[in-house]
Amino acid sequence: MEIARPYLLFLGDVPDALAAKTAVGIVDWRKDWCIGQVRLQGCAADTGLSDMTIGEGAGAGAKTLIIGAVNAGGRLPDHWIASVVEALDAGLDVASGLHVRLGDVPQIREAAERNGRRLHDVRHNSMTFATGKGTKRRGKRILAVGTDCSVGKKYTALAMDRAMNERGYQSTFCATGQTGVFISGRGVSLDAVVADFISGAAEWISPETEDDHWQIVEGQGSLFHPSFAGVTLGLLHGSQPDGFIVCHEPTRTKMRGVETPLPTIQQVIDMTVQCGSLTNPDIRCVGIAVNTSALDNDEALAFLAKVGEKHGLPATDPVRFGMDVIVDKVSAEFGAP
Repeated sequence: MEIARPYLLFLGDVPDALAAKTAVGIVDWRKDWCIGQVRLQGCAADTGLSDMTIGEGAGAGAKTLIIGAVNAGGRLPDHWIASVVEALDAGLDVASGLHVRLGDVPQIREAAERNGRRLHDVRHNSMTFATGKGTKRRGKRILAVGTDCSVGKKYTALAMDRAMNERGYQSTFCATGQTGVFISGRGVSLDAVVADFISGAAEWISPETEDDHWQIVEGQGSLFHPSFAGVTLGLLHGSQPDGFIVCHEPTRTKMRGVETPLPTIQQVIDMTVQCGSLTNPDIRCVGIAVNTSALDNDEALAFLAKVGEKHGLPATDPVRFGMDVIVDKVSAEFGAP
């Protein structure tokens, strides 16, 4: 899948920044690929890019409109369709990470055909996956896991991959969600894979490699989330992580979108070891990544110190403070590069 750049990011009218995490993630890691953002009236998200109309974006040289916002169930709201058609009529391709296929919407399919434009459904793929086998394979892997959805698993994995490469490790980021695929150019949106084949798809994402090569696997959902734990468990079994990083947001009391209480970090560590040992008996936690964006600097440092001491593990905010302390732990546990 070759998606033409630069991107024009469509945020729709989503109610908060988390709902626009695809667009925000692209800007955070590939800002140089982006020209601007399109927001409908009432949109409460902002990537910091210049606001543009679709016509202005096309005039500025945009090649692809990226639908950078999501909602529960990955649907395309009816009132967004006109904007997608407008982009196609303006000569742009359109790429989406939603569950619905763009071409299944008659107005969009017809606009793409009459303009000779391409539709990219990143959440869908033409791959046929085998069921997971659980056979130990060469290489080393780290998986980001979470106390909840949208707590920073993608950012943690990307930051860890960057930090390990900077420290001399051979490391590769493995994308398992639509935003990660936009950022890396390769991967599979696991939440769109038929349930029986999720662990097999995770094995494909993180295949056998050299003994000293690390694959840093983007996490999905949470083992404790009643809506998404099935995807999380399949990813855990298929990726066979040697190490995992627990990702946490400290101000939440309930899991996102449901009334289920948030699990503790220790509960996540224990459950991940218990379930992950099925395919890697040597699985271990190598660190804790905390999204401290809701805390001031002193509060963040105090919270990280408290959490690290409580669990006997390095704790950091990947965005604020980097991943060096967790790379140090990996070096101590598995050896330097």
